[in-house]
Amino acid sequence: MNHLTRSERRRQRRLLRLKKVGVVSVIFLCVTIFSFIFVRLGGKLVVDEERLILDATTTVETADGTVVSTLYEENRVPVSIDHIPKHVQDAFVAIEDRRFYEHAGVDFQSIIRAIYRDIVARSKVEGASTITQQLSKNLFLTNEKTWMRKIKEVMAARYLERNFSKKDILEMYLNQMYFGQGVYGVEMASQTFFSKTVRDLTIAEGALLAGLAKAPNGYSPIDYPEKALKRRNIVLLAMDQTGKISTETRLEEQRKTLGLNLQQSENHWDPAFASYIDLVMKEAAEHHHLSVQDLKRGGYRIVINMDPDVQQLAYEQFQEENYFPGNTDGVEGALLVKNHQTGEIIAAIGGRHYQLGDLNRVTVNRQPGSVFKPISVYGPALMTESYEPYSLLPDRLVEHTHYSVQNPDHQYDETISLYEAIMQSKNTSAVWLLDQIGIDYAKEYLTQMGLTIPDDGLAIGLGGLKEGVNPLQMADAYSSFANHGTMIESFTISKVYNRENDLLFQAEPEETKIFTKQVAWDMTEMLLRTTKEGTAKSGEYGKDLAGKTGTTEHPFSEGNNKDAWFVGYTPEYVIAVWMGYDHSDEDHYLIGGSDYPTQLTKDLLTKINQRTPLGDSFTKPEGVRDLPAPIELPEISDVNTELTFDSWSLVKGKITWTGSPDERVIYRIYKTDGGLGERIGEVSGTTEFIIDNVSGWPMDEYYIIPYDPLTKLEGKRSKRVQFVM
Repeated sequence: MNHLTRSERRRQRRLLRLKKVGVVSVIFLCVTIFSFIFVRLGGKLVVDEERLILDATTTVETADGTVVSTLYEENRVPVSIDHIPKHVQDAFVAIEDRRFYEHAGVDFQSIIRAIYRDIVARSKVEGASTITQQLSKNLFLTNEKTWMRKIKEVMAARYLERNFSKKDILEMYLNQMYFGQGVYGVEMASQTFFSKTVRDLTIAEGALLAGLAKAPNGYSPIDYPEKALKRRNIVLLAMDQTGKISTETRLEEQRKTLGLNLQQSENHWDPAFASYIDLVMKEAAEHHHLSVQDLKRGGYRIVINMDPDVQQLAYEQFQEENYFPGNTDGVEGALLVKNHQTGEIIAAIGGRHYQLGDLNRVTVNRQPGSVFKPISVYGPALMTESYEPYSLLPDRLVEHTHYSVQNPDHQYDETISLYEAIMQSKNTSAVWLLDQIGIDYAKEYLTQMGLTIPDDGLAIGLGGLKEGVNPLQMADAYSSFANHGTMIESFTISKVYNRENDLLFQAEPEETKIFTKQVAWDMTEMLLRTTKEGTAKSGEYGKDLAGKTGTTEHPFSEGNNKDAWFVGYTPEYVIAVWMGYDHSDEDHYLIGGSDYPTQLTKDLLTKINQRTPLGDSFTKPEGVRDLPAPIELPEISDVNTELTFDSWSLVKGKITWTGSPDERVIYRIYKTDGGLGERIGEVSGTTEFIIDNVSGWPMDEYYIIPYDPLTKLEGKRSKRVQFVM
């Protein structure tokens, strides 16, 4: 039996207690060290540094800085802390985290107070989050009220405090905050509620924004102005209590109204601009590798070439039913306006009621019909040495077992000039000419214009294509005529800046020489007359417009049309317009033709000209020959004769007739004694002819034939006349 003295037993008990205390101390120390390491190192696991790069709104603006659209996931314009006034910073710190500049990311005094109140309430009822913790939660965590989420929040906050300055943290906090109304960040909030930049905010305005941090929807100054006012005044009181403003200043600011000056909400899917914005996004993706997601998050500034006035006018034209001749509802259309001297697309309509995500018909292929002739046949033909505007072409009905070519009006002239064939849109002449110059030769020019087509038949000359072409391509092709033979690549985006406003891209469009200046000028002159006297004469426009129409027959509704086109150009712009149904069947067809897009174009140009005067006429390039207008030969129906005698008693004969006011017409005078006759003279600029010595009368007969010196063709002969004594 072990006998211990009382003192020995006391000593043993003390040693046992010391061992227990030591073990507990070691355990506590280990837990403390482990917790410290866990919190310190665990923060790196919670923090995703990519999320520190906040989403920013991309703005799409015109050259003068007018914002026409915005693209975003979160509507935010990040701003440097240096541009945020000190009193605005102080307002947020005073109401959200008074000890922000003293603690290291976690305010333990607040945590202890919050834990005590949670224990009393037996639930998680109060937060103790610093600004750094709020930033951590908003960027990396959820809103769930659990101890694990709180631990992660602390870990992330400590990480941020170790790796970023207080200035950096406050900047991130003010930029990431949600202020209601779909607005993120203090800069966009300032613009939204006060229509000013954050650097211009007053003390009261800054306090109002700071008051929204706790509950942006609950304290909304738009929906709950009274609650917002009370909350603002609480913020001002907090600023007074923390010494950021004087009591006198606080009372002065509290007497102010909310002072809202709401910015008109930018409709970033404005229906008038939506078609153009769609082209911008496609160009950004295809040429600049910026996806829609990149644009919505990257905070880019994209400068575009759109003219808002022209875009709006075109959109309004497309809302008018009288321009769209369908047998039932649903006639669609597309339009593109391009500056042919620069390549800038200034307006685009992808559909009458286009919304982003819809089918943008500016880039949808359709059958072009006769609008294709100038670029597939006549332009390439004029580039040869064999043809010029007054070259003669056959105009005859062609019918074979597997091939038939007819003119739309079923009228045939046997022989016609190339100039007149364009004006009258002769199918037979176009197909004949394409056969002469060669399909491969013609396609080389189409390829240069960006029109790579799989077709290999003569139907190319009439726009009968397997896959068709779209308005953008047609505008590009015709721009080669408008711009003296040189086609400049079309583009919507002029410049791209990143969120730091560094220039990432500036447009330098490619130029391609397609036609000579002479050929381009000749085509311009011929297409100009086509809009005045030819197939494109519908409608009125008081200044120069060159262009061509195109209509395709409906495959299931005889006598009706499937597609209607007009492509033309002024001294400034190329305009391509298409009309038709998205899906054509026996129940959907046009009851009108190319007159409608032609009228729409001329009416649109008239309205544009009323706002900003357009050029009166085309300017002929230096070194280019004039192209004379066609001569219309008269049909001479009245011929008169008169005998006179001179002093030598010689008989003279005078023949007069009614001719053409065009003095270029040459009149050939023929004499016959019953046979075919012989030409005895010709005159121009006059409608009379003197025969010095009339002999053989009254047996001789005379007649007149008008002659065109441009085409070398004679017109119809007049009736035969004799001299009567």
